[in-house]
Amino acid sequence: MLPKLLIASGNQGKIREYRQLLADVPFELLSLTDVGITQDVEETGSTFEANARLKSGTYAQLSGMLTLSDDSGLEVDALGGEPGVLSARYGGDATLSDQDRVSLLLSNLKGVPWEKRTARFQCVIVISPPNSRQVVVVGSVAGMIQYKPEGEEGFGYDPIFYLPSYNLTMGQLSLEGKSRISHRADATGKAVAALNKFSI
Repeated sequence: MLPKLLIASGNQGKIREYRQLLADVPFELLSLTDVGITQDVEETGSTFEANARLKSGTYAQLSGMLTLSDDSGLEVDALGGEPGVLSARYGGDATLSDQDRVSLLLSNLKGVPWEKRTARFQCVIVISPPNSRQVVVVGSVAGMIQYKPEGEEGFGYDPIFYLPSYNLTMGQLSLEGKSRISHRADATGKAVAALNKFSI
């Protein structure tokens, strides 16, 4: 019987990506819904790492299971690194959907020329055993913020995140394509080595 790994996220798009990215690890992957955990962990950290540590550690204690959590987001250079750790909450209560947050970001970049629309997606993964030290890995992918959304794949800011080497947005890549090059793929590749040690 395979050991269990809890993917501590309520975001179904993220869970779907992790099932693809971790398809070859020797674990049974479970979501918070699978194990019946409904408690939200408030992301009070000021960095991706602080939030990922908080979520991973809390859910490992709640479940008693090896737990993987990430905090990730978009950093736009022309906006001083915003939305950053607030990527999923950008605009607060006024922005209730991914489309609202994308519209706000594009509005805040109005008038910014193409060459200054550089950005990156960052992802920090923390793996927490219930009773030992956390493992931290970091991944990123660089791109540009284009002027209007394109593509139905992915979620969040993917439709406006343009990848010059592909001449596509992240939202135009298939899940398989995104799983090869995304910030989450970069971090997960590094996490796999740590997970394989836990499975021994």
